[in-house]
Amino acid sequence: MRKKRYTLYVSLPLARRLDDVARSTHGGKSALVEEALAASLTPQQVPGIDDLLLNRLADIIGVAQKIERDQAIVTEVLALFVRYFLTITPPLPDDEQEPARLLGRERFQVFVAQVGRQLAGDQRLVSEVLETIAHTNPDLFGTTDEFALKRRSAPNGSAADHADENDFDGDPGHD
Repeated sequence: MRKKRYTLYVSLPLARRLDDVARSTHGGKSALVEEALAASLTPQQVPGIDDLLLNRLADIIGVAQKIERDQAIVTEVLALFVRYFLTITPPLPDDEQEPARLLGRERFQVFVAQVGRQLAGDQRLVSEVLETIAHTNPDLFGTTDEFALKRRSAPNGSAADHADENDFDGDPGHD
């Protein structure tokens, strides 16, 4: 193949990198420059691939945001449940401990079976619950916080007006 000679000027750092790459690949600098120019000047093999990749990346970002939202919902539900359970459930007397363990084991088996059925299906329970709430009581998705709800529903001058904002049930003794 016939070749044409060019005199090019490149920065010293780039020249050093070119020398290093040529040495490490046991190739000539001319071959490296020719390959880089060919890649740079040749149109894409698949026209529009950048747009396709950007669209796919946008789709992936959307899915990741939904996962993040669902994870936040699950975390909040679990935290509220644990807080409620720990603040409301009284300890059982010793004579009721064993029957409670047996009942708990049975309930747990039912729970695990329900989780398995839910995961096997297409519709997730979180989605069902959110859709049900949105249709039956859309005001719950407002920006009003829990403390404001307690204030609104409590009679004037009650202890709920002065309750700690982070307290779950308005009673500071149950923290």
